[in-house]
Amino acid sequence: MKASTIAEREARGRAAREHSKRSSHKAVGELHRNPIELLKQSSEDRVHNLVPLRYGRMAVSPFTFFRGTAILQAHDLSQVRDSGLTMPICGDGHLMNFGGFATPERQLVFDLNDFDEVSVGPFEWDLKRLTASLVVAARHMRLSRGAAENLVMTAVTEYRDRMSQYAQCGALELWYDRITFDRMAETALTPEGRRAVRRGMEKAASRTHENLLEKMAERDGEHWTIRDAPPALFHVLGANTLFTEEETEAFRTGNTRKMLERMWGEYLKTMSHDRRELLSHFTVQDTVFKVVGVGSVGTRCMVVLMVDHMGKPLFLQMKEARPSVIARFYKSPGNKHEGERVVQGQRMLQAASDIFLGWATGPLGRHFYFRQLRDMKLSANIELFDIDLLEGYARLCGWVMARAHAKASGQAVEVSAYIGRGDQFAEALAGYAAAYADQVERDYEVFLKACRSGQLEARTDEDMAADFRM
Repeated sequence: MKASTIAEREARGRAAREHSKRSSHKAVGELHRNPIELLKQSSEDRVHNLVPLRYGRMAVSPFTFFRGTAILQAHDLSQVRDSGLTMPICGDGHLMNFGGFATPERQLVFDLNDFDEVSVGPFEWDLKRLTASLVVAARHMRLSRGAAENLVMTAVTEYRDRMSQYAQCGALELWYDRITFDRMAETALTPEGRRAVRRGMEKAASRTHENLLEKMAERDGEHWTIRDAPPALFHVLGANTLFTEEETEAFRTGNTRKMLERMWGEYLKTMSHDRRELLSHFTVQDTVFKVVGVGSVGTRCMVVLMVDHMGKPLFLQMKEARPSVIARFYKSPGNKHEGERVVQGQRMLQAASDIFLGWATGPLGRHFYFRQLRDMKLSANIELFDIDLLEGYARLCGWVMARAHAKASGQAVEVSAYIGRGDQFAEALAGYAAAYADQVERDYEVFLKACRSGQLEARTDEDMAADFRM
């Protein structure tokens, strides 16, 4: 097959404007849907007693509500015309799903770090999720309308400029490009920005498996046991479990150890030979259920504590992989295994991925993926940011998203040609983000009303933790 020339690819990108004008991305569309029904659908088949905690975490603010409602925005994006430029996208690229972590070479990088919704979709769906999150967060922080719009313009123009640069890169250059904390410090526009990067590097250095062991587990002779801290952490068959009797039945009737061994064997088959050899040096000590995030609350997530012959720990996370909301509303190719979808999507979009990524099928045919629980991982506490730091963070997110899309798709030339050099696309997304933030606030009010009326049960972490102290 004859390879397309750069000129042909640029023409293809510009031709996509006929399918969807850049100015058309301002539209939110006519949204005739019941947010509560969609939310209930996304809560189906979760751990029953944790669904109220999910709603409790979402009820804190419009911003936490937004984080837990990827299903709503995916539905809404499917109601308006898209660019037709499709590629592997993160699917939930809001500003809290970026962060720092260590590469296998122990270099600290900043990248996308949540891929539960990864799928093939229009490139701008990721940008619309990011830009809407910036406006919702800015309003939560009581920033002005102008400041919120500026954050969106900053993120999208950075995406545009970086994509234009990536359009000039060879395939290997793109594959090797990493946004390291050292590069972040060099490109930070203010002294405070550089200080924030350095503080982040120091904090990341302390977030290791050994540091986590002291906080989470205790030694009983030769064996380590993870301490229960309900509702966030508990043994499924222990006194503090939040599983119902019906939900624990599969664990009680089946041999839990045998179920885990079967999963483990399947997981190892998805790993390269050297990773399997590395894992053979570790023995399992304990396994607990961990409640994670906002949108993921109630999905099955287990933490496995292992130690090597020197007693050094490794915490692995087995997280349930449910069908992507992007695939649900944008007819992407089907996936045989949702865990494999997450892992392969992460490997394509990230500059460097966890060496322990893999997947397996668990009890009752549920799909899971594996990764390290914590390895120099960092997330931003944006509520402590001033406007300059927030603007720097928005710029960084735009850069990361451009790098991820360019690497995963090989379509930097087409996307760059579609966006062009002016501000038309960024201005359209600024209009979209403001209008969609209005929609989020309306949906949040409907959600709170449903919680107050008893249609949905919402409980806080503190409220649920009190149940165990009585």
